[in-house]
Amino acid sequence: MNPPPSSDRPSLKKVFVLSTAMLSFISFWKASAIVLCDFGSSAYYSGGIAMNAYGPAFPWFVMGVMLFAGVMLAVYVESCSMFVRGGVYVVVRHAMGKFLAKIAVSSLVFDYVLTGPISAISAGLYISYLAKSLLGMAGLPADFSPNMLAVVFGVAVIAYFWKENIKGVKESGDTNVRIVLFVAVIAVILLLWSFLTVYVRGFTLPPFKLEFSEEALGWSKHISWLKPIGFIGVFMAFGHSILALSGLESMAQVYREIEDPKVPNLKRTAVIVFVFSVMFTGVLTFLSSMIIPGDLIAGEYAENLLSGLALHLHGPYFARLALQALVVISGGLILMGAVNTSFVGANGILNRVAEDGILHDWFRRLHPKYGTTSRIITMVAVLQVIIIIASRGDIFLLGQAYAFGVLWSLVFDTLSLIVLRFKDTEFEREWMFPLNIKVKRYQVPVGLMAVLAVLLITGCLNLVTKPTATVAGVIFTAVFFTLFQVSEKLNEKKATLHLDDDEAEEKLNLKSEADINTILPELSKPNRILVPARNPDNLVHLKQVLKTVDDETTDIIVLSAKVAKAMEFGREETPVTDEDKDLFRNVVLMAEKYGKTVKPMLVFSNDPFLSIAQVARDARVGEIVMGVSGSVGAEVQLEKLAMAWGMLQKEDGLQVTARIIWQGRELTYKL
Repeated sequence: MNPPPSSDRPSLKKVFVLSTAMLSFISFWKASAIVLCDFGSSAYYSGGIAMNAYGPAFPWFVMGVMLFAGVMLAVYVESCSMFVRGGVYVVVRHAMGKFLAKIAVSSLVFDYVLTGPISAISAGLYISYLAKSLLGMAGLPADFSPNMLAVVFGVAVIAYFWKENIKGVKESGDTNVRIVLFVAVIAVILLLWSFLTVYVRGFTLPPFKLEFSEEALGWSKHISWLKPIGFIGVFMAFGHSILALSGLESMAQVYREIEDPKVPNLKRTAVIVFVFSVMFTGVLTFLSSMIIPGDLIAGEYAENLLSGLALHLHGPYFARLALQALVVISGGLILMGAVNTSFVGANGILNRVAEDGILHDWFRRLHPKYGTTSRIITMVAVLQVIIIIASRGDIFLLGQAYAFGVLWSLVFDTLSLIVLRFKDTEFEREWMFPLNIKVKRYQVPVGLMAVLAVLLITGCLNLVTKPTATVAGVIFTAVFFTLFQVSEKLNEKKATLHLDDDEAEEKLNLKSEADINTILPELSKPNRILVPARNPDNLVHLKQVLKTVDDETTDIIVLSAKVAKAMEFGREETPVTDEDKDLFRNVVLMAEKYGKTVKPMLVFSNDPFLSIAQVARDARVGEIVMGVSGSVGAEVQLEKLAMAWGMLQKEDGLQVTARIIWQGRELTYKL
């Protein structure tokens, strides 16, 4: 790296830096761990819920749901690759408009809000049953209610993560990787020990026999033709297992942070999540049904299936008890990760819809100390505590309600992708869900249509077999939809009001620095490229840089040099315009698309070329990459830049390569 500029030379004053653009992109391993901390947590409770719903055939359907997860992961790969800041709301809005998008995101928020209670209660139940085992071994009375202990534990956990998220403690990819690795080690021990047990004792496959409980039939008991047999029974049972798919929306949340190349890394993430889930949730649930007696699965171990598996393995009791303790620790870690994800996910989704004007700015008011959207976080926490107390620790009731948000968010996402195949034919997709038929200019999504049919049949049957979930889900969705509608109307009235400069600055997240030299320590990579940008619709040169530059070794500085003639009369600053905001927004979106980190800066100057030269000199860049100006042309741009550079480089003779890129052409010059 070249030496820094000498302190006696004039340096550029008053620099604005878009601090929120310094994204930290993550590997597909970390992305997989973040998704699995939510998606993988269902292994601890989905089997017991399914067993109590429709009987001994539950492992077949849990495995079927895990295999179907591979299909839904493929759906999310196409969805995410279309919209970097995607997810259900964005996809549905583009396909079918804001009205249905608000309904879709309302059901998705229901899913995220329930993730916290069901995960916290499940962790509390595992701890409660371990405590009973330890107290029993010590000869002490263990007559407490596991559900009440789980409620107390659940409220405490929600309070803890509420406080942490208010402070702005973000989800750590490194922490999630360590959690998933620990869980994977415990899973491998369980798998190997279970296979040994099956080998020693022999086994019989669980019967494919559906025995629906009265509660699991719901309103269908009163519909004479809707009998739980054959085709209808299979989909009813599938619907009672579908809650194991929760967490897939985390794929859309984490996609914007996946490093380059984004789509290939997203595919790798999907494969890792799929393999882990099949082995962890699917195979372990299957082995549990072959090792634990059926009456115990439906009774003593209905709420802590994997603990029951550990205790019924072949071997000495103390070893099995130690394994149970490890299972509880692993479950606590991954389930606590899911609770945190519920806060992060709900907050992220509600902030995203707020950007689209359908959530009132009151909810987005930043915490005076921590700068977080504390009102949204508090609202989520209050809802979760209410749900925990109202459920009284009933994991089966929570599981029924949980499936509502999971299923209908998947329905809306899949339906929207089908609509976009016919509506947005010009969009170049990097990947498409398989089984497509080319008809003129359309790629008819036969595969997606088949997936949608499965989801719709399952969803409709769930509405009549889960009355509590249906009522709760519809009420919750209606309340949030009404909130979005009212917020949108209020925001429309507010749009004509003048926002003061402080509020605009806060939303833009610009930080002001008195001197560019205070920013230079943030540029730590050996190579640096300066990319001047002015027109938000003309970023071809930035796109070329993002496609070709190695993010590990190169800092990319995106500079907007604004002409402000009033400054020569003593004016220090010029207000940030809507065009500046559009430019920064497009820069950040493009950086996210290519998984590269950029450093956007804004300066005001009498001469933009002199500002470009000053930043290039002070930052010691190796290249300046510009887009062509429609008003003066590439040659004149280079001439002006060369003149500005010559005025500054009399003392050290620093050389820089200047490139101007436009429409497949490039002009290069050594300064």
